[in-house]
This record gives sequence, structure tokens and C-alpha cells, in this order.
Amino acid sequence: MLLEVRDLHVEFRTRDGVAKAVNGVSYGVDAGETLAVLGESGSGKSVTAQAVMGILDMPPGRITGGEVFFQGKDVLKLKEEERRRLRGYGMAMIFQDALSALNPVLSVGDQLGEMFVVHRRMSKKDARAKAVELMDRVRIPGAAERVRDYPHQFSGGMRQRIMIAMALALEPALIIADEPTTALDVTVQAQVMDLLAELQREYHMGLILITHDLGVVADVADRIAVMYAGKIVESAPVHDIYKSPAHPYTRGLLDSIPRLDQKGQELYAIKGLPPNLMNIPPGCAFHPRCPMAQDVCRTDVPPLYEVSEERGSACHFWRECLHG
Repeated sequence: MLLEVRDLHVEFRTRDGVAKAVNGVSYGVDAGETLAVLGESGSGKSVTAQAVMGILDMPPGRITGGEVFFQGKDVLKLKEEERRRLRGYGMAMIFQDALSALNPVLSVGDQLGEMFVVHRRMSKKDARAKAVELMDRVRIPGAAERVRDYPHQFSGGMRQRIMIAMALALEPALIIADEPTTALDVTVQAQVMDLLAELQREYHMGLILITHDLGVVADVADRIAVMYAGKIVESAPVHDIYKSPAHPYTRGLLDSIPRLDQKGQELYAIKGLPPNLMNIPPGCAFHPRCPMAQDVCRTDVPPLYEVSEERGSACHFWRECLHG
């Protein structure tokens, strides 16, 4: 296993109280595999990734339990200098908002080349050549001429390609892509996702794709982990999820995807709002919004039931949901 997260807990201490952002998350990804982590905003997807990468703001964030093994080594026990070396070479992250993630006062060539200057002790001339090579690799037209341009001179889709190039620069074994297509139109979304899938196959990387959109990952993910209120509520191979979800929340997310055969009809939306992480409901956290909720859901926290050898669901009534 390339990456294995075991029972991870993360909380944020604020003036208003303690927000339990991640509550016992466990998942893994192998080399060459794509894991999609799905859920609404506030479900804990990005916080889990930040804890794995070692870029969680502490304070107010704090890892209160769990283990993160990367290539067999528990990275949570490494010294900060060792974690810093691991980032870039071992694992890299593509952030959601490329314009905020990129430095506005440095050219994209300088930002791409800096990694080679710092980590591989290259000259600035050789680093610039590598930057052009990377920009070509992610299909930025006229890379040799545009390497001196600044982030604001690129479109949203091109900036996202630059972020992908930065993540690929040192050829890491694992890439975490945090909502990489959120601000892009559907055509550019498809182009970026196709590029990520192609590069992942070429480099045989592990890929964790964080998103709230089930429609984005249908053709690229091998497995899906669905998160709600800081927990994984369903984990399964991608085709099983789309064919027959085993959790009411997953079914709600699927029903929320716009469909061509429903033109003119009102879009489905899951009722209610995600819970306040400072006051997570007792029992199943989804029960206030769940159409299948019964008394046991309001009192007993469901474990991740084994639906099959490769599949789990944190629902007391997963059988009914599976065949519903």
C-alpha cells in the first residue's frame, strides 16, 4: 500500500468550542490507483488531505489520533525537516484555487524552476529549461514564450495546468488533487481530468481526488470514499457506487447530479444542512436529513458494516438502501 490512513482524528480549537473535523477516517491508495474522496463542503475531505501532507495549520488545528503510513513509514512521527523533504519528492498537492496558490509577483517559469534549484541544485538556466519542459508536458501552448508570463496572464484552465506541472515536477509517488476543477467550466473540467488521468497512468502515481461532484470522477476513479461529518460513510469500487449506493447520503449525492433526461424538472437536493462540527448529532450524524432514519439511527453510531469484501457502509439499513 502506497498510502494508508488509519483512524485519523483532527480537531480545531476555537473561541466558540472544539470543531471535530475528522473523526476516525481510514483509507488507502496503491501506486497507479485513483481514490476519489467525496462529500459536501465541511465533511472533512480537505482537512484529512492537509493532515496527510503535513500542511495543517496548527494551531488551531490539532491531530488528536491516528496514523498515516506512506511507503510503510508513519509520517506523523517524522521531524518537520523530514516531512518537508517528503513533500514534492514523495507526495504533492494540487490546490483548488490556482490563482491564490501561485505567487502573483513571480513568473510561472520562476515558480516551476524554483523546485529544481532548491531540491536538485540546478542552475537557473537549467531550471528554466525544465519549467518549459513541464509546461509542454501539461499542454500549455507556446510554453517557451509563456514561461516568463505571470499567473494573471493565464486562463483558469491554464493556471490549473501550471499547478499540475508544479505537482509533477519532482515526480512524486502520490498526488492529492483538492477540487482541481471546481472553478472551471465543464469543457475545461473534462480536459483537466483527462490530463490528470493520462499523467497518472504514465507515471504510475497514486492519485487522491477530492471533490463534491460525483459526475467528475465517474470515468477516472477506481474507488470512492464518501465522507460526511468527518467520517467515511461509504467506501466501494466506483462502479458499485453508481450502480447501487449502500448509504442514503451517497444516494442523495447521485440523485443531485443533473441529467439530460430530466430537462425542465427541478433538481433534487438533499434536505437540510450539514451538521455543525461543534455539535454533531448523536447516533448517525446524517439522521436529521435522512429519509430512511429510524429510532436506532438517532441513538446508535453505525460502524462501517462490511457489505462485501471491497465495500463498506456506515448505515444501519444498508441492505434496504442497497436494494432501494
